[in-house]
Amino acid sequence: MNSKKEVLIIGGGTAGIMVAAKLRKEHKDVSVTLIEPADTHYYQPAWTLVGAGTFDFQKTARPMKDLIPQGVKWVMDKAVGFDPKNNLVKTESNGDLSYDYLVVATGLVMEPSMIEGLQEGLEKGVVCSNYTDPKHTWEVLRNFKGGNAVFTQPTTPIKCGGAPQKIAYLAADYFRKKGIADKSNVIFATPGTVIFGVKPIRDTLMDVVNRYHIHFKPSYSPYRVDVQNKIIHFKHTAVGENRCVINEDNDLGESMVGDTDISMPFDMLHIAPPQAAPKFIRESVLADGNGWLSVNHNTLQHNKYPNIFGLGDVADLPTAKTGAAIRKQVPVVVNNIATMMKINSLGQKEYNGYSSCPLVTGYGKMVLAEFDYAGNFTPDPKLKRMFVFNSDKEHWRLWMLKKYGLPYLYWNKMLKGIDV
Repeated sequence: MNSKKEVLIIGGGTAGIMVAAKLRKEHKDVSVTLIEPADTHYYQPAWTLVGAGTFDFQKTARPMKDLIPQGVKWVMDKAVGFDPKNNLVKTESNGDLSYDYLVVATGLVMEPSMIEGLQEGLEKGVVCSNYTDPKHTWEVLRNFKGGNAVFTQPTTPIKCGGAPQKIAYLAADYFRKKGIADKSNVIFATPGTVIFGVKPIRDTLMDVVNRYHIHFKPSYSPYRVDVQNKIIHFKHTAVGENRCVINEDNDLGESMVGDTDISMPFDMLHIAPPQAAPKFIRESVLADGNGWLSVNHNTLQHNKYPNIFGLGDVADLPTAKTGAAIRKQVPVVVNNIATMMKINSLGQKEYNGYSSCPLVTGYGKMVLAEFDYAGNFTPDPKLKRMFVFNSDKEHWRLWMLKKYGLPYLYWNKMLKGIDV
């Protein structure tokens, strides 16, 4: 392999660090540079547990300098643009950086401005979100005295698509433990038409919804937060069902305006903000029509520029944006880059859309949804070693995996380029 080849990685999140680590581990003669402006790296999958008061926020953070793999050059700067014809990435302070191969792993960004009033609500603490401040979510949860606790999500793609409902289940369980369940309405409102797309998981989650007496509101798309009056406004996308949906739950204080607008008062509101690729990606020649990085869904190679690869949350992959997905994407990217360096051709590995959502359904309970592009339920055979034979059912061992096993694997295996 030509030792002069330069791999440039944009992003020091899960995907960027893992690609850098695996490249250095398996191909020491490759020069690797990583662009990342942040000095702290967060294990965000634990933020759901932080928001429920069962995980220490400080333990989700580590200094970036301790995670950059040995032998990788760290450019502590922001990427701001591309010149793919000349193999250059533009940075804010370090000028243009050249590459032979580019890996785009920027992740995504929160765009609360896409829902009117949401930015104000988050800033004033009227709205909470595990996506931005899980410690505040726990504070709101602890101080909740009853009324409407509304949990919702946007119409955009989001990281960890199950997170908005996980905190709803934990909140419902917490209210039971606190003795205020009888004066609390837990509402999960989603733009989706079902609670989860994979049927075995969906069946289990509907049992959970019924157990907690959660008011499940499909086809509810949030578009405005009235911060002063503590009312959230939705567009209902299944117009024919509107009247019966409202009449069933008139104790929630819902009201209709026209055929599609629904307003709902809240005493607690947790929301996943709308999310998008970073602006410099959206406005670049690398983006698809929706602003996400345009890559082949199996090879993860850019659809126009063959020496550019993308993975993780920024990529336009039709699967859930999770760390588990990245775990399966990294070997494909590394193999393809290494093979291209040798024989100017892609390798044999392909990504089949695998992702997983660890769906916490209460304190000490979890379901593990694993699936591929086709929506097939694909449980890992290794779970049997934990005596978990039906991961589509709630199990305390899966909770232990979420709280203790996965963080350990993340810090000690994944970020060091070791396949798990």
